[in-house]
Amino acid sequence: MPATNYDTVFRMQDASIHDFFRLTKYVRGHLPHHRLDWSTRPDTYKSYSSAERICLEPPLVDGGPGIWTVMNRRRSVRAYKDEPLSLKDLSQLLWATQGITAETEGYQLRAAPSAGALYPIETYLCVNRVDGLQPGIYHYAVREHELEVLKTGDFSRQVRAGCLDQQMAEKAPVVFLWSAIFNRSTWKYLNRAFRYVLLDAAHIAHALALASTALDLGSCQIGAFYDDELNELLGLDGTEESVLYVSVVGPPRRI
Repeated sequence: MPATNYDTVFRMQDASIHDFFRLTKYVRGHLPHHRLDWSTRPDTYKSYSSAERICLEPPLVDGGPGIWTVMNRRRSVRAYKDEPLSLKDLSQLLWATQGITAETEGYQLRAAPSAGALYPIETYLCVNRVDGLQPGIYHYAVREHELEVLKTGDFSRQVRAGCLDQQMAEKAPVVFLWSAIFNRSTWKYLNRAFRYVLLDAAHIAHALALASTALDLGSCQIGAFYDDELNELLGLDGTEESVLYVSVVGPPRRI
């Protein structure tokens, strides 16, 4: 494609980004008004009824290094040892990112914040090397703190290819893939919801980065991926539910 055509495409993309923010701004005196129909509220929890379930260990909720120590030590890690991740550590990471931490006023609150406590983000895993788990694709059942087995096999090369061929996505013991079920948020926040689901995913990814550091593990967040390829791997339609963010986790290899 000639360079001038690329320039046109980039100008169009830039305009659409600015249009999105302009059209989803909150302006004093002109906030959107709509009546919430509670009978149509989307389910907060996704489950695969026919999937095999794997129970996870109860998480630790105290002890460990102090929060300031963890924040100071956190770094993006792109190289990992060949050793597996323990199932206990995986359980702790899942809880630290989306685990239920309290119940109040009819809401089950989680470790990471969510706009309106609507929790549109779902967690999928590509397991490469985790003690006690077969390699494969899993879904985190938040309510029960369990894993649902979606399919077994080695999908490490597919995930690497989907992540713009970044080697760490193949070599890490586990890859977290976060998707959004958009109507959980649009039900309440209309177009503004698309801002919120991105923020929710960022909260969760940061929680994973800090929790990984606390467990002497490394993590790296990945925003560059082929959306359609990862959606196809997870069986998502890319419209009602789509991958938003990816992170890799494992024992760091010192270079």
